This record gives sequence, C-alpha cells and structure tokens, in this order.
Amino acid sequence: MPLVLDPAAQDLLFREARTANTFTDEPVTDEQVQAIYDLVKYGPTAFNQSPLRVTLVRSPEARERLVAHMAEGNRPKTAAAPLVAILSADNEFHEELPALFPHFPQAKDAFFSERPVREGAATLNAALQAAYFIVGVRAAGLAAGPMTGFDFEGVRKEFLDDDHTPLMVVNIGRPGPDAWFPRSPRLAYDQVVTTV
Repeated sequence: MPLVLDPAAQDLLFREARTANTFTDEPVTDEQVQAIYDLVKYGPTAFNQSPLRVTLVRSPEARERLVAHMAEGNRPKTAAAPLVAILSADNEFHEELPALFPHFPQAKDAFFSERPVREGAATLNAALQAAYFIVGVRAAGLAAGPMTGFDFEGVRKEFLDDDHTPLMVVNIGRPGPDAWFPRSPRLAYDQVVTTV
C-alpha cells in the first residue's frame, strides 16, 4: 500500500470524516483544544508566519452574539455545538517574525512592511492552518463543522479588531443524531492531476 498511515487513521482523518450538523452535549475541554493546537502548530506556512488566530466561543452570551451573525441555516447548529471556534488571520503577524523566523528576522520589514502584502499572505497561510486545524479536530476524535455562511464584517466587529480577518466559524463536538448529510461526489484523480 502506498500510504504509510494506518487505514483506521486514514478513515478517521479523511474518508469517514464529515461536516457535522448536530452534536451531543458532551463538552469539548480546554485540554482537548490544547492537544489539537499542539499537533497542528507544526503545519507549514511561508516564512513560518503562523497567522492563524483562534477565538473560542464558550459563554452563552458570546454564543448568542455569534449566532446573530450566522446565516439562517447555520444558526441552530452553532447554537447547539459544544464549542465554536472563530478562525481568523492576523494581519499583523509580521510582528512575530523575528521570533518565528530567527535565521532571517529582517523578513518582517523586507517582505511584509506593506499592509496589503501582509493581508494577502495572512489570508492564504491562515487558511492553510485552518485546514490543519480541522484535521486536528478529527484527530482528537471530534467532528468539525466549518462554515463560511456568516456576516464576516459583523463577526469581525463583534469578536475581533481591524487587524484580524475572519476566515471561518467551526462548530466542534461529538456528532449527534442525524449529524451527516449524504456525502457529495468528489472529482476523479484524472480530473485533478495533470502531468507535464
């Protein structure tokens, strides 16, 4: 077999992993979130810039404020998920580069002195980290329900600041009854991969 990852792990992380639409009331602990982060922080980003920021929505008051910004179809599952994470890109990530990229600390000013350049880099690399975050949630035996159906500007104003761009909201927990929609088709290998 060409993959070295155990087939059960392949199923957990990819084949059987689905976006959950209902959840049990079993809590997601801070220890679980810490373990997820400690695993996924090793995912690659350009210049090791690591711009992803995670805002955990736990309190009932914060949940109510978030649900108000979700698209209508996403409100019930966001209200019911044991934990909700707002994933955002830190557009001032370059301030951490001297520590994160110590062999070339000048990268902060040489490449990222302009805000539009930082915003583009932050969005791309935080999206890459967000994908790792979702796989990390699955590695913890939890289901992730990533969504982009929400008022981005409303969420930014309510939970973030002008230096952070929301990317997605992720419901996290153990899947509840009827959690899954039927799986949609995927493209075939030869529709995606071209050799030149």
